[in-house]
Amino acid sequence: MSVFAHQKKDEVLVLWLVSFAFSLALMGKCVTERRVKSIPKNALVFLIVLMYHFLMRFSQRVCVAPMMDVTDRHCRFFHRLLGPDVFLYTEMLHSLAIINGDSDKLLDFDNSEHPVGIQLGGNEPRILNQAAKIASKFNYDEVNLNCGCPSSKVVAGNFGVALMRKPQLVADCVKAIKDGASISVSVKHRIGIDDCKDYSFVRDFVGRVHDAGCDIFFVHARCAVSNLSPKKNRDIPPIDMFKVRFLKRDFPDCKFVANGEFDTVAKCRSILEKKKELSLPGVDGVMLGRAIRRYPVLLTDLQRAFYPKKNLRPTGEIITCLENYYHLQKRKGINSRRIVRSWVNLFNNKKGSKKWRFLLAEGVAPMEAYRRVFCS
Repeated sequence: MSVFAHQKKDEVLVLWLVSFAFSLALMGKCVTERRVKSIPKNALVFLIVLMYHFLMRFSQRVCVAPMMDVTDRHCRFFHRLLGPDVFLYTEMLHSLAIINGDSDKLLDFDNSEHPVGIQLGGNEPRILNQAAKIASKFNYDEVNLNCGCPSSKVVAGNFGVALMRKPQLVADCVKAIKDGASISVSVKHRIGIDDCKDYSFVRDFVGRVHDAGCDIFFVHARCAVSNLSPKKNRDIPPIDMFKVRFLKRDFPDCKFVANGEFDTVAKCRSILEKKKELSLPGVDGVMLGRAIRRYPVLLTDLQRAFYPKKNLRPTGEIITCLENYYHLQKRKGINSRRIVRSWVNLFNNKKGSKKWRFLLAEGVAPMEAYRRVFCS
């Protein structure tokens, strides 16, 4: 069980004890005042409703998308400093690489990254089961199956978005992953592929996978086009968020996280809200990718908007944490450019950002770079 899971378990226990004590007090008062018939209404219902709302809290309300060559452990450590409660994900890791490669190098991460999920790529249930078992030893909070990557190499390997054409295989993969890991299993997918653009296609896909035991879906609200590059697949196919809302309407017991062109808090709020005029529900969460890569400080805006109770770190404290982490990783023999490659965008759109990027790329430690640029 992960650190994050242990924390949630402890929170549940505390809330149960507080709720139970309060309920007993209410029931005692009812008995004293000879209002026994009102006990269920005043106390038991209170307890049930309180616990329901607590347990149904959705951890993935705001997420950073898995991004190849971006969301490695150094990037996730950085993102966690900016968004203490945002759910993070690894890059997509092929199941065979996990089984045959150096699992410690691929899967190990800093405990501060929780909550964090691992995204798996692959199409063989048996192999995915083994990979999930290995990954579960590293205490991830979720396993996500990639059914949305449109890369030509991925599609040629019959995984990623190619799996959307084989919903029964995806269902078998989900079952295998669930058997291999005792944590939440989710699927990330598109709303269609090539000529399969009708809503019925993605609806039937979700239905089949849901029947296999998956109830969390990350929906990139674009169709994938096979003859386009991954970059063009993120830009040319139009966004259709209505289909994500339709999925939430048709599968109300599932959680749906929308992905695609979210770059402001306002856009994120909009998709989470109901469309009353159309009688369509809001979705359960949002996932951001490129916007966070370009402007990481957007995470602080999202944290303020959706998790306002937790205090954010001041800039100086963030730099200190990066400095300490930087030297720790350097002592492990990690190349400095690999450590800082996502950190260089911290001050984008601010005066001095270009010099900050240059100094980090040249191997200057974060604290020294910060002092040269912003404190001189």
